[in-house]
Amino acid sequence: MHIRHTKLLNIVNNKKRVAVTDLAQVLDVSEVTIRKDLSTLEHMGLLRREHGYAAMAQSDDIANHLSFNYEIKHKIAMRAAATVHNGETIMIESGSCCTLLAEELTMNRRDVTIITNSAFIAAFVRKAPGAHIILLGGEYQNESQVMVGPMIKKCVSDFYVDKLFVGIDGFNQNGFMSNNLMRAEAIRTMAENAKHAIILTESVKFTQTGVVSLFPLSAVDSVFTDDGIPADAAQIMHSKDTHVYTISTAEEK
Repeated sequence: MHIRHTKLLNIVNNKKRVAVTDLAQVLDVSEVTIRKDLSTLEHMGLLRREHGYAAMAQSDDIANHLSFNYEIKHKIAMRAAATVHNGETIMIESGSCCTLLAEELTMNRRDVTIITNSAFIAAFVRKAPGAHIILLGGEYQNESQVMVGPMIKKCVSDFYVDKLFVGIDGFNQNGFMSNNLMRAEAIRTMAENAKHAIILTESVKFTQTGVVSLFPLSAVDSVFTDDGIPADAAQIMHSKDTHVYTISTAEEK
């Protein structure tokens, strides 16, 4: 994504609704260029176009979460993507960083197969030239657009991969947390068929707690996040031999 697009998204998400004329002035480009940018971002589901305005995506749309702090999430995804090789088969669950990881792999890797329970991810990357997606079956969870329930275990049992990438909703001294019991169960089921569980998340999640336990610290091989992670959280993970990789949040010029 062009750096101007990330700046545009940040402006719209901060102000909720912004006139095209104002965006053109702030970003120092023509209104024609802004309208082209808005068309691109609307096609990606990251915002809505209104007559003469750009507005946030609907709050109940998963793409709305993806548009917040897009640049940081994209950096995290890019860093994690460096661990995936051409020809590899991996599992990805859900979340904004995981969605951008899937996009990077389908756009810039060869012969990577992604096994996922996320219908959103499958749809998001469907037009990418290298998209090879295996969508696990199960009970469709409308809000998160993922498959959950006992059928996941049956569907995933034929696969075994080196890496499973997942997002989290929170953290405490005992481990990583989720806000949804059925999603947490689906993730743990997928983890049974992966050698390494790898977490992709913004650092803010380490200042929040979830509703249910997802993984104990010992079950996670590595974490990709940004440099805003609290020092005590990083220390807790290091003490359990969980590798923590951080990206800089410094704004690019």
